[in-house]
Amino acid sequence: MTGWEELTSTALVGTDRRPYRGDLLEVAAVEAVRRRAGRRAGAAAGGEPAPAEEREAVGRQAAERLMRILGGEHDRLLPEWLRAAAATGRRVPPYTLPDLLERGRRDRSIREHLGVLAAQRGRWLAALNPAWGYLLDEPTGETWELGGSADRLAHLRALRAADPGEARRLLESTWERETPDDRAEFVALLADGLSMDDEPFLEEALDDRRREVRQAAANLLTRLPGSRMSRRMAGRLAACVTITGDVIAVEAPQACDKAMERDGVRAKPPRGTGERAWWLQQIVARAPLSAWGPPGRMLEMRIPDWDADVRAAWVRAAVLQRDPEWARAMFGFDPIADLLQALPPGEQQELAARFVESRDPDSQLIMVLGGVSSPWGEELATAVLHKIIKVNATQPWNLGELVRLAGEHIDPALFPLAASYSPVEPIQQVAALLRFRADMYKELAA
Repeated sequence: MTGWEELTSTALVGTDRRPYRGDLLEVAAVEAVRRRAGRRAGAAAGGEPAPAEEREAVGRQAAERLMRILGGEHDRLLPEWLRAAAATGRRVPPYTLPDLLERGRRDRSIREHLGVLAAQRGRWLAALNPAWGYLLDEPTGETWELGGSADRLAHLRALRAADPGEARRLLESTWERETPDDRAEFVALLADGLSMDDEPFLEEALDDRRREVRQAAANLLTRLPGSRMSRRMAGRLAACVTITGDVIAVEAPQACDKAMERDGVRAKPPRGTGERAWWLQQIVARAPLSAWGPPGRMLEMRIPDWDADVRAAWVRAAVLQRDPEWARAMFGFDPIADLLQALPPGEQQELAARFVESRDPDSQLIMVLGGVSSPWGEELATAVLHKIIKVNATQPWNLGELVRLAGEHIDPALFPLAASYSPVEPIQQVAALLRFRADMYKELAA
């Protein structure tokens, strides 16, 4: 019996022997999937019926598009669909759950919104099928006091966005009772709204037993030039670096002591990197960039020893400290996508548009474009469409990923621009994908 035949055969069977609001297909789907999940689990959770839903499901057209995506049509859009659907406050209908939960089993990256979208019936199914049990650890919308780890993380994230100080005080009130894994994730959330008000708490977190907690705290303190940790790093930098005229003299540290490790310097280098070079890179990356001169001038200076290590550490420092001036300068030196995150979205796109104009579609270009905040506006969209036309005339085999990125990241409202830009097939592929996404958002808003 096929899946659809099984659904049809149970079309009048409700999970609690009475219909609930929605299509009969939903009723049938829940019972059929319960039976399949129960067989795989070896039990049916005592025959308990699925709980009634409190939230409305997305519309039929939106759900059908979800099934098309799950079936392989533009399947890279699944995270975007899930994110947009979760923002509406609605859930997915039950007949989408088997494919959706199975995809989440294989792909952890899409789980973020599944706890909310799968709703009560999704969690009921997850309890029946161990392979879908991961869903029980995803956010459901519960509160800080009652929720699991994922719910509490989501609660703290929302509170941090609304009231940074209150979020920190809430975390401090339960800190000693949190698990090591939770503490590391909670600390990382303080990046939103970070200020010197957070410095005392983060300074104490440097003494945490868990290395991930200490590293997360050190990363945030690196972004606070006035923090005690940053001042200590500035002192270590001064012991390593002397600037005279147009020369930067560098003497890498001879040892990594316990105080350095407490401040986030990892003693053991990665394979292929020497110890002294590794310690130097971390000190330069964590010392306040204000300890140096203007980045344009620094890049022009001569570094007789440890040159590559210092310049690589400047890149890392610009990323860690979210310093726009240094990020602009270092992008010209080493155009990596992480540097763009230190810039506002509009400037990211301006910088990327110029990069597209001057670069063939190689892996570096793809990585940079993948790091630009979405949706792309008209300037970057036009630059990418022009590049597609140019490359199509000479290297059409080299366009696949660029076309997909354009279709997935250009503002879908610009699909008329793409459709009229050129009749060449790759441009029309971009336009078709943009139209698909535009329709997707329209359906979710209905």
